[in-house]
Amino acid sequence: MSEDPYRTILHVDMDAFYASVEQRDNPDLLGKPVIVGGPKDSRGVVSAASYEAREFGVRSAMPMVVAARLCPRGEFVPVRMARYQEVSREVFAIFRDFSPLVEPLSVDEAFLDFTGSERLFGSTREECGRVAATRMRAAILEKTGLTASVGVAPNKFLAKLASDLDKPDGLVVVPRDNLAAFLAPLKIERMWGVGPVAAERLHRIGVRTFGDLTAAGPWRLKDVLGNHAASLLDLAVGKDARSVTSAGAVKSVGHETTFADDVDEEETLHGTLVALTDAVAARLRHQGLKARTITIKVRDHNFRTVTRRHTLDAPTCVTDAILQVVLQLWANEVPKRGPIRLLGVSTSGFSAQGVLFEDPMVKGRGELDAAVDLVRDRYGKTALRRGSTMGESRLDR
Repeated sequence: MSEDPYRTILHVDMDAFYASVEQRDNPDLLGKPVIVGGPKDSRGVVSAASYEAREFGVRSAMPMVVAARLCPRGEFVPVRMARYQEVSREVFAIFRDFSPLVEPLSVDEAFLDFTGSERLFGSTREECGRVAATRMRAAILEKTGLTASVGVAPNKFLAKLASDLDKPDGLVVVPRDNLAAFLAPLKIERMWGVGPVAAERLHRIGVRTFGDLTAAGPWRLKDVLGNHAASLLDLAVGKDARSVTSAGAVKSVGHETTFADDVDEEETLHGTLVALTDAVAARLRHQGLKARTITIKVRDHNFRTVTRRHTLDAPTCVTDAILQVVLQLWANEVPKRGPIRLLGVSTSGFSAQGVLFEDPMVKGRGELDAAVDLVRDRYGKTALRRGSTMGESRLDR
């Protein structure tokens, strides 16, 4: 797909969403370091941290015991997933009041396409995006009491990049006519796909900013990043041809994680695949979908990426059925070439669920999944976890 330079894309990201909902619902928490995830001495991880807590170094996915050590006087509150989903529905209703093209990324962020809306919001594309974002942020604040940060740009990558530049409660419009100067000084760590390991490798060859990356050239970068180099070079100059896909036309549902350090322990890799599959299957059920095609993605320490997929005879949303395929692909189809830096699980080839678990062979497992979903919706994603993920998986989120 060739890139359309005339698009107007917004990325909207609610600010510290879970923690902000807690502060809104309980005014006694306003201005205090709020850490969402449960008791400070629990074995779980931080689901969200308010900006006050982040000043102490607390971050999402951090073990609770570490968060307690960094911020001993923090307000530790349990995850209330059902409440966050309720507020999320309010926020997404506001999104759809402004644009019919809304692509959810999670409960608290989405892409919106305002291409061709100049008559409604402004005479130029940049003005259209700025006015739409301003009005939408005001509507969110008025109706929910929460703030959102928005990036406005001609494509999805730039919009998501921009939304993170002035948090919280920020609005950044990417200048179309001076794009190179805007991107050049940005740190390479802000680029999608560049984790700590890749950043360290790039630093070794003097690449610390987007500008450094473009100046390095494809051949030098390929030695460091492998086949990943070409896509990063496109992003470094602001190229991204992906379109905004509305929720009604979802093509795939997946999760992937990039390890902070390359991993070669089979137990950790196995546990991560189980956790990824569990998350993907839960999303399928929440979206009323079944999938026929299951794909795993593996990127090794040399940035070589392998994808393997299998198509089932009948679509499913049962965790164990999907996991069986994932582990078979991992064991039999993926060449082992040393430590792993990224794992991903995705599904496609969807059909609506209809009767949720109509196959009698998987009815019992399906009913178990439904019960697990109910508990997690009420008490949070970490309320129930599979035994094979306890302590061994490493997920970014």
